[in-house]
Amino acid sequence: MKVLFLTPPLKAWDSHGNHKACNQMHAQLGAYLREKKLADVAALDCRALEMDWEAMLKWTKEYKPDMVFVGELLHSTCGAAVIWYFNEGLRLIKEAMPQVITIAGGLWYSGDYERQMRLNPWIDYIMIGEAELTLEDLINNVKSKKKSDREIPGLVSRKDKTTVVIGPHRDLIPDLNVLPMPAYDLFPMEKYVGHTYWKPFAELMTSRGCPGKCHFCYEWALYDSRTATQDFTSWRGLKGKRIVDELDILEKKYGITTIVFQDDAFNTDTQAMIEFCEEKIKRGNKIDWVCLGRADQWISQHDILPLMKKAGLFLALTGVEVEDDMTLSKQGKGVTIDQIKKTVRILRENDIGSVGTVLVGLKEDTEAKIKQRLHIADEIDPDIFALDYLTPVPNSPDWRYGIKKGWFDPDKIDLRVWDFQHPVIPTDHLTVEEVGRLGSWCMREYYSKPERIHRIMESNYDIKVKLCVKDFMNNISKWEANSRVGANA
Repeated sequence: MKVLFLTPPLKAWDSHGNHKACNQMHAQLGAYLREKKLADVAALDCRALEMDWEAMLKWTKEYKPDMVFVGELLHSTCGAAVIWYFNEGLRLIKEAMPQVITIAGGLWYSGDYERQMRLNPWIDYIMIGEAELTLEDLINNVKSKKKSDREIPGLVSRKDKTTVVIGPHRDLIPDLNVLPMPAYDLFPMEKYVGHTYWKPFAELMTSRGCPGKCHFCYEWALYDSRTATQDFTSWRGLKGKRIVDELDILEKKYGITTIVFQDDAFNTDTQAMIEFCEEKIKRGNKIDWVCLGRADQWISQHDILPLMKKAGLFLALTGVEVEDDMTLSKQGKGVTIDQIKKTVRILRENDIGSVGTVLVGLKEDTEAKIKQRLHIADEIDPDIFALDYLTPVPNSPDWRYGIKKGWFDPDKIDLRVWDFQHPVIPTDHLTVEEVGRLGSWCMREYYSKPERIHRIMESNYDIKVKLCVKDFMNNISKWEANSRVGANA
């Protein structure tokens, strides 16, 4: 059995410049299949290798896989737009090689499996939620033919051309530490770069789930819609020493110097964070790192920020999102504006740069609300202002609300612009075009303050923070172009 993990020709977010990293879902699944001796595995990253669709097909035909898997855990690849590229890759392969078993999983597919199967008849199977055990069961069943596909938990299959069959719920893996180290050797690790200037570069996922349940979060689309809330909030993370083991491999074998922990709340477990930092320092691992976290977590860990800085933390992200505590509460955020302000302040006191994410296009947004949001972000003053357009994801409350309002037909949306950087839906008070105009204005206004840029460039921040700010500013015009095009792209 030969399994190919495919990343078709993709683009990155325009705000991120030249940004590409190894697909963590593929690396983890490839390692799992290899450890279990279930299949020979290969990975093809067309984006990293600068291969077009024709070259992708040529390579795949020469490899002659029995199965091709596509999927992603991260929205930062290019938002939900990545699903369009995955679907197109499987379509081309199925047309050229009808005997190949085509499989999709991860982000979007897990939360929208019925629609994705119906609209993409070239997909044979979809894995809902975590795919390791489901893929193992499928491969064993393909070999043995002992049971029906419908008996496999977490598997979506076809009874015939028109009937989709959904297997039972697949329980989550309780302890992620039992999983093998990601199979980085399958990927061209020297090709990866972050924000144009960070290289060699990697992105890591060291946990699954999140303690929060924000209405807009992409993670709703990573879990079974039948148990989404329970699975989504069941946070599980790797032990600190296990994370350092992975960093040692990345540094010593692949020369990686910079990583982003893409977990939504990397610092959820304070003891694991302390263990990670102390172990990393003890071993002399020199990789610099970025992570995401909630404001309340950053504040509770104020005392260990010097330790985190010493261990290589140079940039940290927290969600600003909206303009007041009431709106934060409505979005399920669970933090306050004061906590966010304090987070940015204490990071700065420790010479750690800050990224503040802000959302535009919430259902209750008016022009006044959006302008107030910019005003609050200006007061909070994160070093990097990362503006996203609200883009509903399957399973999320915003998805259900948008369908109810008739703002979009899930069967007809153009996934290529559902990337969080194009305005795709109106609000209760604004058109799509107005949302885009206001978002573009916010982005330009924030970065137009010379005193802010001077403060950052003259600070004691790591040079990588300053280069990241430079990259965001260099790409504002591309971001603005997306804002004008919007849903008509």
